[in-house]
Amino acid sequence: MSSIAKNTAWMTLASVGQKMISFVYFTLIARSIGAEGTGKYFFALSFTTIFVVFVDLGLTSVLVREAAKTKEKIQDYVSTILSVKVVLGLLSYAVVLLAINLLGYSAETKHLVYLSGVTMLFDSLHLTLYGVLRALNDLRYEAMSIVGSQLLTLILGSSFLLAGLPLIFLILAFTIPSFINVCFALTVLCRKYCVSLRPRYEGAIFRHLARMAAPFAVAAILARFYSYTDSILLSKLAGDVAVGLYSIPYKITYAFQFVPLALVAALYPRFSEYFEGNQGRLAYVFERGIKYLLIMVLPIVVGISLLAKDIVLSVYTAEYLNSIIPLQILLAGLIFSYVSFPIGAFLNACNRQTTQTVIVAIVLAVNVVLNIVLIPRLGVVGAAISALAGNILLTVLGYAVVPSIANIHHGWLAKTVLQVVTAAGVMGIFVWRVNAMSHFTVAILAGAVVYPLMLIVLRVVTVEQLKEAVRLVKY
Repeated sequence: MSSIAKNTAWMTLASVGQKMISFVYFTLIARSIGAEGTGKYFFALSFTTIFVVFVDLGLTSVLVREAAKTKEKIQDYVSTILSVKVVLGLLSYAVVLLAINLLGYSAETKHLVYLSGVTMLFDSLHLTLYGVLRALNDLRYEAMSIVGSQLLTLILGSSFLLAGLPLIFLILAFTIPSFINVCFALTVLCRKYCVSLRPRYEGAIFRHLARMAAPFAVAAILARFYSYTDSILLSKLAGDVAVGLYSIPYKITYAFQFVPLALVAALYPRFSEYFEGNQGRLAYVFERGIKYLLIMVLPIVVGISLLAKDIVLSVYTAEYLNSIIPLQILLAGLIFSYVSFPIGAFLNACNRQTTQTVIVAIVLAVNVVLNIVLIPRLGVVGAAISALAGNILLTVLGYAVVPSIANIHHGWLAKTVLQVVTAAGVMGIFVWRVNAMSHFTVAILAGAVVYPLMLIVLRVVTVEQLKEAVRLVKY
């Protein structure tokens, strides 16, 4: 197996493991501390997650790309970036403290944000350290740290919950593993690769990196605000309980994001390669990427939507009954979210990154306006509707640009959508009927059997196409 395949395998397995552990941990929290406490906890993490992007400003992305090309300059790049991030980190933390105090939150929420902000600094630091290892084509340690730190968070957080300790200890369960992660990455880089991690600013190198980092920084800032603004506005306009109720559907849908991320990681270099010299192949790979994502996302959306009440009541208790409708709305948005991943990667790979950034900016503005209008009227449902509208707009605007780059077969895609929707619809009927007569887990098993059969019956998927899917990812 090539080093690329090994690294892809490491990171895919790590991502799946991290998402599973994170989901279990959040479920324990939601069941243990209730909607209001969960709302405060989720808000603190969301609030500081927005600001962490200002500590990095795209520098790590540029570090990975440039250091991979000129490994002899790794030391100069690392030293300069670390010196800059020390300043950016202190400034960002100061802004976090100022912002949370100006917004007038309770003392408990402020303390949660203060500690979460420290975690933010550690996270940004080990992001850069692992970026160096990525440039050195060694992702094993990052993969191990992703799972290991999340597992340690689960152990610490569960212990704190059992001990009945205050809410701030649940944030501490993130801070400790993040600090250990930094120490682990430092040790690997120093001992194995002899990279000195002493900050040393070099103006020429910083200016060189900063020019390239600017587009990454703008895109990252917009994406971060788009992902978490709804939680912040919900907290301010509807309160902690509303954030707690919203966090359940958010976490459930977010848990499935590793699927498009993994596929896009494999397709992105293919898009870039074919854009340079094979327009027919470029369109072909794009169309198949959309098809495979639709095949994966539709049974998730249909199945969980039909079983939403049973899942929420069984896993999260009756306190989260008002999370069911928002969950169903966000699941509908998950379809467009999946499709938007290859569209965004396609535009970026085909030198339309500025167009993609403008699209994200437009969607962010629309999303904020909708949240401000709908949350006071509809609460958590309003935030979910805003997210759905944002995902639809992101997909539609991006797809509208794609035909100007490659000759897309819209009729073929429409036929594919119809076939997959039919297969998922038949599966949904079976799931609904079985669930009415038995436990919802039996209905899930029934759906897992019926859906693949329908894909074969409708000839949505053939054996040859399955082999083709493997080839698209592998080669």
